Amino acid sequence: MNTSVTLVEVGPRDGFQSVGPFIPTEKKLHFLTQLDACGLHDIEIGSFVSQKALPQLADTPTLLELARDIPRLRPRVLVPTLQQGRRALAADAPCLAFVLSVSEAHNRSNVRRTPEASASEYVALATSLPDDKEMRLNIGTAFDCPFEGRVQVDDVVRLLEPLISALPRAEFCLCDTTGRADPKQVSDLFKAVGESFGRDLRWAFHAHDTYGLGAANVYAAFLQGVRVFDASIAGLGGCPFAPGATGNVATEDLIYMFEKMGVSTGCDLDRMVALAGEAALLPGAQSGGRARQAITARYAAELNSSST
Repeated sequence: MNTSVTLVEVGPRDGFQSVGPFIPTEKKLHFLTQLDACGLHDIEIGSFVSQKALPQLADTPTLLELARDIPRLRPRVLVPTLQQGRRALAADAPCLAFVLSVSEAHNRSNVRRTPEASASEYVALATSLPDDKEMRLNIGTAFDCPFEGRVQVDDVVRLLEPLISALPRAEFCLCDTTGRADPKQVSDLFKAVGESFGRDLRWAFHAHDTYGLGAANVYAAFLQGVRVFDASIAGLGGCPFAPGATGNVATEDLIYMFEKMGVSTGCDLDRMVALAGEAALLPGAQSGGRARQAITARYAAELNSSST
């Protein structure tokens, strides 16, 4: 198809944050190094958040410093407030991923603020962002809210308008927080924001695979011109504030799908499958995805056949 996509690996943040037993910093650094070696260079390595709220990510500042030794890695850190954004900038984070939700109930549950208050904090952060720093804006519950149900397209467009104006060079990601979106809904929303704000903006999509539609929804966004997609190694993770929303779309599933379509991801699938198998064995991890299991089983069958 003579095109390519960028996969943003969110496992070390969205995947690890829901794991109970603390993953040693050295182990996290190992995964960052190996993910980079697989061809995944844009990686969300952690969050600047309350250590009490998410103790698994308390070592993000340390990990950010250690990650500087991985030459091709472009680390991203999630920030939910202006205060945490400034803290991340003080730590010299090269890319901030600010998150806010369309639905008031989810935003209050997540950061104890209205969406309008979070939007004001984002604008303050975005308009003062140094030229050498990058910004990603994650719009949570863009499709569905665990408390309020399906989100209307007009509500998303209305929220986005001042946010896009604040920093047009940012990357704008629409997030299926609960995994309850369907391909038509994904297609309709990306069509609407493209028509409202222009398709030349850098749009991205964050899919969950709660109901098995993660890859289908990614494909629907792809057909609308989106070329940046979040994914998590071994399908780890989910939103701790969205009941039932476990399981991000698996990175290896998207690599398999796009490469089969002739769309380049720049990733080594075999190497990724092996690393995903390691991630799935982390104590307390809940894994998902299908490509890893299918490819591993095929290799095992081929090995067994060649030895008999």
